[in-house]
Amino acid sequence: MTMNASALPGLFNRYRDRFAAEKQALIELDGKVGDSDLGLTMAKGFAAAAAALEEKAPETLADGMKTAGAAIAKAAPSTMGTLMATGFLRGAKALDGAEVMDTAALADFWAAFRDGIAQRGKAQLGDKTVLDVLHPVAETIAAQAQAGASPAEASHAAAQAAKEALEATKEMEAQHGKAAAFGEKSKGIQDAGGTVACILIEETSAALGA
Repeated sequence: MTMNASALPGLFNRYRDRFAAEKQALIELDGKVGDSDLGLTMAKGFAAAAAALEEKAPETLADGMKTAGAAIAKAAPSTMGTLMATGFLRGAKALDGAEVMDTAALADFWAAFRDGIAQRGKAQLGDKTVLDVLHPVAETIAAQAQAGASPAEASHAAAQAAKEALEATKEMEAQHGKAAAFGEKSKGIQDAGGTVACILIEETSAALGA
């Protein structure tokens, strides 16, 4: 299936419910090398995004993503909240003029989402951040689009790539943000930001019927 603007409230309801369910797990994961606020931030930010889309139905995909990004920025002005907001706002620009989220639009969205976060967060691949999961997600969907895959097939492949990328973050030593202060101690722990990215693509994949 493809996704249009009317499907966005359902997608963000999925994000809201998943982050509410994962809130405590994210708090505990973030608490190992951070300040433990990630679960609260994501639950709050995506609840606000879902509410904003329920309050005013989006007319276009770009409009909906922009509304969601603005709601997250307002409700969750923490580091990861700001990065997520930037991702959705940049993704909204990439969807300008798109009526449906076909595989090409999906690829454009995730590439812009990744690039926006990379520019805002100033992290590099291998620093053990959300970027280490977002990059393979964007690259996998781009390759799937070129191969003529459906949105469901592409997002399913990206969700698998995200799982593998998240597992690989356990071998990395944090080089960026508060986690960098833990140095060697950060090894063996999956990245909290990468976990958020994994959740996003898993729920996107489920919404697209994969």
